[in-house]
Amino acid sequence: METIKSSKIIDRAKNEVTGFSSMYEKLEQKVVLGGLSNSTLLNYGRCIAKISLHFKCVATHLEEEQINGYLQHLLMGDKPSKSYFKHTVYGLRFLFRIHDLEDRIIKLPSLKNETKLPVVLSPSECKLIFKSGRILKHRVLLSFIYSAGLRLLEVRNLKIRDVDFDRMMIHIRQTKYKKDRYVPLSPSIAKGVKKYMEAYNPKVYLFNGKSVGSQLSAKGVQWPMREAVKTAKIKKQASIHTLRHSYATHLLELGMDVDTLRKLLGHANLSTTLVYLHVARLNNSNQFSPFDKLYQRD
Repeated sequence: METIKSSKIIDRAKNEVTGFSSMYEKLEQKVVLGGLSNSTLLNYGRCIAKISLHFKCVATHLEEEQINGYLQHLLMGDKPSKSYFKHTVYGLRFLFRIHDLEDRIIKLPSLKNETKLPVVLSPSECKLIFKSGRILKHRVLLSFIYSAGLRLLEVRNLKIRDVDFDRMMIHIRQTKYKKDRYVPLSPSIAKGVKKYMEAYNPKVYLFNGKSVGSQLSAKGVQWPMREAVKTAKIKKQASIHTLRHSYATHLLELGMDVDTLRKLLGHANLSTTLVYLHVARLNNSNQFSPFDKLYQRD
């Protein structure tokens, strides 16, 4: 749905704003050549289209005061959105860079990196979610995502050929950083996957969509998770990506070293993986609450 909305806004800008089409073509070319994802193109394109439509002028021709006023409205308007504000700033930075407008980039507001720790489910909460799936397909889907630490797009793109039952490995192709990786296939999950395949007979993608040979939609992955969280009566803000966070944290707690975990997660930088050290309860940790010592006898 978001993809369709973004495409409509971009098409509208092409029709209503002089020069937007050629500007967008250059943006699209640089995104593709830079190896960035289609979702990045749509996010940047939508934000640039909206500001161009607002002023009836391509974003590269806008004055500093116009841009700052628009960005202020995004943060302080009737429906403020920090997320949309960030995407707009990132989109404008990218646009100005490819048009050699470095002086414009400097004048854009700087964005502070928020250091939010990931939401993590306990092992018992994970079990509750996996058994709360309404049908076999949903139970296997959610268990499979957790068992391999997959991103949403990775599980959607996974094909039957990518699951090697002989070597007990899963081949994850062209991930977020355009790299392939292998992760172990859990023997317990392998049994569930075989049972699911016998029942649903997928043709191309492991988790098929509504039509034969199609992949499961993003909503088709997210909806079972939301329903399972409700059924399990879990109060945490848990999403599909929470299963990946939980996978990483649980592996650390079970003794896996950080560099091995980085490779399994497909992280480009170790610093991305290190965040899980802040949420994992490690056996050698000497952290405790002083309250526990207050009433101990001497």
